[in-house]
Amino acid sequence: MIRTILMLSFWAVLLPIAALFCFPWVFVTGDVRLLYGIAMWGARTGVRIAGIRARTVGLEQLDRTRTYIFMSNHVSNIDPPLLIPIIPGRTSVLVKRELFKIPILGRAMRMGSLVPVDRGNRDAGIAAVTKAEDVVKQGIHMTIYVEGHRSYDGKLLPFKKGPFYLAEDCKAPVVPITIAGTHHAMPKGRFAIKPTLVSVTFHPPIEPADFGSREALMEKVRVAIESGLPEEYRS
Repeated sequence: MIRTILMLSFWAVLLPIAALFCFPWVFVTGDVRLLYGIAMWGARTGVRIAGIRARTVGLEQLDRTRTYIFMSNHVSNIDPPLLIPIIPGRTSVLVKRELFKIPILGRAMRMGSLVPVDRGNRDAGIAAVTKAEDVVKQGIHMTIYVEGHRSYDGKLLPFKKGPFYLAEDCKAPVVPITIAGTHHAMPKGRFAIKPTLVSVTFHPPIEPADFGSREALMEKVRVAIESGLPEEYRS
């Protein structure tokens, strides 16, 4: 509990300070790299304060000159601040629309080209895919939790279709990611974080030429992600 409070307190202090110094810079220069760098440092540091350590596998397979769509499983609130700083280069994320209403945080996310999504509105979901496509075409990675929301038991939920429409439209390689261990550290419904060693596995990129049908791509991503889960979390 204490570690969780320390992590959240650190973020609560860092956010307004970063906004004070970085927002004017972004407004004047249009360059978000400083803001993004501080955000990634803050996310990484907060996760460490909480006692989470990450072992990363497969990053060497990525070509740093290419733009990817990363598709990951999702079991914990600690997943985003753990995963996003590990991804090389700059990435956008599909984020719940409600979070954009939070003062300062919402503005920072807009500056960072994060994409709001309303999970209960089909038309809004289509608009989010269109916005995400624009972001990818700018050379910014897109990171998506393909289940749409967190799993209670650590097992994969059914995938949303939107990310696969995006992949088809953008013709960008898809990188499945497996996060294992955060379900033990901070499962859905629990506030306190347990110090844990977490593994983040980047599976080989699936090239557009190998997508096949949308359903075939979805199955390839599912098989890859599930292969990185501990045996007890596989179907």
